[in-house]
Amino acid sequence: MEKMKRRSKIFLTLLVMISSFLQAQDSLLLSKNEFLNIVKNYHPVLKKYQLQNKIAEAEISKARGNFDPVLNAKLGEKDIDNLHYYTQKNVELGIPTWYGIEINGGYNYLSGDKLNTSDTKGGLYNYGVTIPLAKNLWYDKRRAVLDQAKLAEKMTRAEQIILSNELLLDAENTYWEWVKNYEVLKLQKKNVELNKKRFEFIKKTFSYGERAAIDTVEAESQLQSFQIQEKEAYLNFVKSTQDLQWYLWQDNLEFYEIKAPIFPSEKMNTELTNDYLFLAQKLNKENLINSQFLKYYAFKNNILESEKKLKWQSFLPKIDFSYQFFNKENKNAQMLPLFDNNFQYGLKLEIPVFLRGARADYEQAKLKLLQNQQDIKVKENELMIKTISYQQEVENYNEQISLAEQNLNNYEKLLKAEEIRFENGESSIFLINSRENKKIDAQEKLINLKAKVIKSYNKLKWMSESIEQ
Repeated sequence: MEKMKRRSKIFLTLLVMISSFLQAQDSLLLSKNEFLNIVKNYHPVLKKYQLQNKIAEAEISKARGNFDPVLNAKLGEKDIDNLHYYTQKNVELGIPTWYGIEINGGYNYLSGDKLNTSDTKGGLYNYGVTIPLAKNLWYDKRRAVLDQAKLAEKMTRAEQIILSNELLLDAENTYWEWVKNYEVLKLQKKNVELNKKRFEFIKKTFSYGERAAIDTVEAESQLQSFQIQEKEAYLNFVKSTQDLQWYLWQDNLEFYEIKAPIFPSEKMNTELTNDYLFLAQKLNKENLINSQFLKYYAFKNNILESEKKLKWQSFLPKIDFSYQFFNKENKNAQMLPLFDNNFQYGLKLEIPVFLRGARADYEQAKLKLLQNQQDIKVKENELMIKTISYQQEVENYNEQISLAEQNLNNYEKLLKAEEIRFENGESSIFLINSRENKKIDAQEKLINLKAKVIKSYNKLKWMSESIEQ
């Protein structure tokens, strides 16, 4: 409800401002590049995408944290009935490595009257290693999480480029819709002024007895018809100005309220689309495959490959070998041979009997990978179809524009000829109005066609720019 009230307030404000003066001295002119720069720098949706990239970067740091060394310390003592069971001081450092091997070292001091027979009194240093011999040796969850976080960050950036381009495409086409409505409004204002002069001229000639009274009625009806069209064009322009308003934001994420009448500095110029053939050549199948649209799916595919690789580890038996070398405090270390003195080793084996969970997880990973590969094929086909469709739209609209310009030129000639005949008393105001209506319809049609070709060209342009970014 609050949003609707705000939108209505902005609409009424624009209505009052633009109706006050369409060409006021303190009005603002906004170019396409200025408008797009505002969108790029201040629009909150684009700011949100940038934050999403930072979130993805933070996920990478979080995944790297799984490889951080871990320092543990413990201090403890136990006394019951004046009997000192033990005092323990322990410090350990564990260092994970990339290939699943963990290195550790520590110092342990132990004293007391009730120690286990396997415990060693006094200070004892230990250095050791734990090595996976099967499962988790070539790949494990820590490496998978980091790989997937890096790929997810790239996938996020690709998605951010795609969504940013979609927003900018919508913004630019909104701008050209605004330009189109402004040009239609100017056309209708010009028609009203011309018909006002014609109506005054007909009234004068009627007062001189040179024209019939019905001619004044015909001229006035034509004027009123154009005044209605002008008001409709004016309302369309105000609405498109309001649509443009939603893309205008300030640096502090505050909505930018237009405080002065604003008008486009651009004209509906189809020369902007002259390089569409060069653009179309760039959008071939090879370039589309390397576009951000498909890179998103490619990165997702790599994530699923990583997950599949991780799930495959569950088929392997878990065999972990651990070795610890000990050295008593204040004694010289004699490490070699490793299994001669001052050592401890262990071998741990885990084998799932039926592997049902492993098989299900691995099958799911393969199916998700297959789904994504199908999505890639569908997206490739969609991009090619869209590219061909946009090319055909541009070519077709350009052909229509050429015919529309010829058509308009013919209507202008017919109107001029009818006006000469009218001056010579060989025609009527009805025929002039008929010719004029067809000419104005042709002018509006030409403006609409120019807007359509620019919008279709923009679709090609933004697809191309997404490839280059």
